[in-house]
Amino acid sequence: MLNEDMVRAALRNVYDPEIGLNIVDLGLVYNVDVAGEGKQVNIDMTLTTPACPAGPMIIESAQKEVMSLRDVHPQLEETKINLVWTPFWNPSLMSEDAKAELGYF
Repeated sequence: MLNEDMVRAALRNVYDPEIGLNIVDLGLVYNVDVAGEGKQVNIDMTLTTPACPAGPMIIESAQKEVMSLRDVHPQLEETKINLVWTPFWNPSLMSEDAKAELGYF
């Protein structure tokens, strides 16, 4: 059955084009909830800034990547992405690999 780890793996294919890192390692994905026996995925995520010019593209890409899981999990019917601003994103939310790649210590 579809689970959070599978969704996060799919979201690793979504990159912030300005930074060049995936949204999971950037710490933009706050919560993933697989509901209704895998029929629905709810994602709480943010952007690096409310004025992020790539925001609409990132959200659309995230939606497409998660919905592509239907190839293996045909029960998936819907993905809802909830854009949140609390907590406000900051570099401390990045994975250790992302911090190292960007030289953030």
